[in-house]
Amino acid sequence: MASVALSEAEKVYIVHGVQEDLRVDGRGCEDYRCVEVETDVVSNTSGSARVKLGHTDILVGVKAEMGMPKLEQPNEGYLEFFVDCSANATPEFEGRGGDDLGTEIANTLYRIFNNKSSIDLKSLCINPREHCWVLYVDVLLLECGGNLFDAISIAVKAALFNTRIPRVRVLEDEEGSKDIELSDDPYDCIRLSVENVPCIVTLCKIGCRHVVDATLQEEACSLASLLVSVTSKGVVTCVRKVGKGSLDPESIFEMMETSKRVGKVLHTSLQSVLHKEESLGPKRQKVGFLG
Repeated sequence: MASVALSEAEKVYIVHGVQEDLRVDGRGCEDYRCVEVETDVVSNTSGSARVKLGHTDILVGVKAEMGMPKLEQPNEGYLEFFVDCSANATPEFEGRGGDDLGTEIANTLYRIFNNKSSIDLKSLCINPREHCWVLYVDVLLLECGGNLFDAISIAVKAALFNTRIPRVRVLEDEEGSKDIELSDDPYDCIRLSVENVPCIVTLCKIGCRHVVDATLQEEACSLASLLVSVTSKGVVTCVRKVGKGSLDPESIFEMMETSKRVGKVLHTSLQSVLHKEESLGPKRQKVGFLG
């Protein structure tokens, strides 16, 4: 993961500031930086989104392709995640430097979506045991400026919200053979319900307190972090501890409560932005990669 080198004096300054609930950029311990979200930024995908969180820049594309259901879930579709850590994001990703981080992020996304409530996978089934929609979710890290997991989860939710899957009909002839007919109308499509898709809230333990949306400098002062995936209703679906340091039970409980509180506000803001952007329709001014 991208990192910065700090002197002891800089670390002391950051730690003391966090103790007083005043971070270097003026935020409180539970405040996010400004999040920029734009959907429908890649034309040849079923859905896409770009999220900028401080100096962290994430692009997510979702491609819907027809496949065969898994044996253990014959009447469901499924999601596949791939994470590419661009060498432009940080020199540490050159060569195969970003592979381990990419695998770690993909595994975390699989864990978050590995339940019945996140996405209605049955709606992705076309023909039980024979055909289903497979959603290939590609995540590209364009720039790393701290708090990767939160930014990625926001971008994935926004891209799934933007995803449109062609409507199909299964036609059966007299002999019993089945044909699949795709609708000719580009507007005749299925939309996914993302109401229960969780977002990750990462809490970094700095000194005796914890902060959300840590910058690279703050991450350098933290020995342990807690990744908590929270739904819009404040339900925790997954918890993962990262870092070499330890967390006592009381700290974990406090961090979980903070994540529920912060997560609900994050979901409300994100849903509001997504619906507002969609309501503009074709009139929406696209920023894309030139903004």
